Amino acid sequence: MAPKQMYGRCSVLGCESKKLSTFVAPSSESLRNQWVHFVFAGNAPTRLPKCVFVCAKHFTDDCFFNLGQYRAGFAEHLKIKPGSIPTLLASATNRGQANTSTDYIQLHPSRDVACQTDHMESLKTHTVGTQLSFRTLRTHIKSEGVQATVFCKDFGVGTSNADPLCLSSTPVKKPSKRPRVDLEEELEANPLEGSSLVEASKGPDSTYDPSDSITALLDSTLKSEDSSTATHNGKKYMVYESCIMERWNSQPILGSTPAGNLHLSAAVYLSGASFLKIEKVFKAMKLQLFRYETFRRHAKSFIEPAVIHQWKVLNDLNLQRLSQEEMVILGGDMRADSPGHSAKYGSYTMMDLHTNTIVDIQLVQSNEVGGSAHMEKEGLKRSLALLESRGVHLDCIVTDRHPQVQKFLRDRNITHYYDVWHFAKGISKKLLAISMQKDCEKLKKWMKSINNHIYWTAAGSTSGPERIAKWTSILNHVRDVHVHEDPLYPKCEHAIRQTSDRSKWLQAATPTFSKLEKLLTDKRALKDVAKLSPHHQTSSLEAFHAVILRFAPKNVVFPFIGKLCRLYLAAMHSNHNVDRPQAETKEGVPMNKISFAKARKGECRSKPQKIQQTFGYVDDIMDVIFEEVFPNPTPYTEALLEIPVPEPLTAQYEKPDKEAVISSLVSRFKRGDV
Repeated sequence: MAPKQMYGRCSVLGCESKKLSTFVAPSSESLRNQWVHFVFAGNAPTRLPKCVFVCAKHFTDDCFFNLGQYRAGFAEHLKIKPGSIPTLLASATNRGQANTSTDYIQLHPSRDVACQTDHMESLKTHTVGTQLSFRTLRTHIKSEGVQATVFCKDFGVGTSNADPLCLSSTPVKKPSKRPRVDLEEELEANPLEGSSLVEASKGPDSTYDPSDSITALLDSTLKSEDSSTATHNGKKYMVYESCIMERWNSQPILGSTPAGNLHLSAAVYLSGASFLKIEKVFKAMKLQLFRYETFRRHAKSFIEPAVIHQWKVLNDLNLQRLSQEEMVILGGDMRADSPGHSAKYGSYTMMDLHTNTIVDIQLVQSNEVGGSAHMEKEGLKRSLALLESRGVHLDCIVTDRHPQVQKFLRDRNITHYYDVWHFAKGISKKLLAISMQKDCEKLKKWMKSINNHIYWTAAGSTSGPERIAKWTSILNHVRDVHVHEDPLYPKCEHAIRQTSDRSKWLQAATPTFSKLEKLLTDKRALKDVAKLSPHHQTSSLEAFHAVILRFAPKNVVFPFIGKLCRLYLAAMHSNHNVDRPQAETKEGVPMNKISFAKARKGECRSKPQKIQQTFGYVDDIMDVIFEEVFPNPTPYTEALLEIPVPEPLTAQYEKPDKEAVISSLVSRFKRGDV
């Protein structure tokens, strides 16, 4: 049953329809007899016409493959199922929109089930995940693809009552494939489309990208459903092959790049996910995906330049705000990508402790500074240089007790405070070790009090000597002595209480007290206590390090630019969600959650539960990628190339011959005779 590419009068007796969707009786003798019987109401003439035309109104809805798409305006031709018989004699008005067409019904069009673009495209290469095949021109060959946009207005899961043929879950027998045709035969068979095919066959344009397997712009049929909506903001749907009943377009094409491929790459990158893990998910559900090389090309050409641009734009606003403030208090700390002296990267983060926003991140590679032990000082040095160049004047800075950082800031005459948590952590570890020694078990009862005393000393003092006086007063307090010799803190501020349990108090000249006194009055400990931060701490900075793990896990090796971009993404995520308020119930009651910290050994704490995180920064970067970087990537890639990238760690070594290394491999248990 070949489609009739012309308009004709319906042959049914009494039907006045003209220029309707028509088709010709099949060549099968049995089906043709049934058609003739219907057309002539059982009184077939002796001489039958060569072609018996029947319009669409005489068939029931279930005779068509694509009635839903046709009614919705997403299909140009109605397609009838093989073996369908006309059974209706109703007037044209009873058939609704299906009879108002001035086109013909296409019975068995040859189709590429997943070619995903119009078959008149000229294609050069084939990559399974690029969603287009070189053989799209050859309609007898099926190409694999993913992520189709179904041509139906009312999308849903399963089938639609209004359009029973749209998104049908019932497998339909595929039409037989046409014999192989070459390009010239295709031109002859489609004279109206020949001009566009010849134009496309001339070769790729200037934006051609071989890995994306696209060589020309698509026509208006590839536009999104709503012309006012940006391409990357449109809805996406997964489509099963058995549900696709006509040639279809899975995604728009931008230049020579499928928009969906680039959007998926950007979504994976910006969310901090791993492409290799996403690839495993796709393979598990047999969903086609482009190769890792395509993902890296998208990242290098579009995503990473957009991330760096967006970070600079947002961070310029933060630095401009800081330059106008008088009391700027910053917190700084470094995070290494692996523990010990084997770290390759060290990222130094500077945070505004007034607002808990990240104002700078410096990435240092170990071979830049002669070893990982020097990365923290170099990161701080670079960050301070940037802040000074932008007119930011520091009041003080809070860090941990890194010796190189202490000396550097002392030489620069910058007021430097130590984070209390780091100091308390070190003291607590040493106290725990002493309490586990023989005859020192009594000290366990005082560990929590001493830890609380550290924070009280830092927060309730105005000078270094006062902090030392309050700190050393704990040695009298544990002996039930609450009057002290130091005039800066002459006595305890708490009320004097009589206790019947004298066993908890420590006694002078005992091993326990001697070891405690030695620890708390150590020369370095007293020096550090004098510089404990009175108000601001770096706990928010430590929490940010946990955010980095979402974007740059320590067990994954990233290139330098890739690592830097992921750090910027973590900073943008943190800054975007820093002001989240506490969640409330419908009645307006603040919500809290109970946590059991491992370090507290079963002790639970209540924490305010904040509202859910948002990801508006991802939408902003997506807009930059599709609306700014993709149309004109040159200025953005040039800005990326200006970032100095250190040489690989292996550059200092001579690369050996691969075959020699392989031949020298010997098992530890098979070294031969000694």
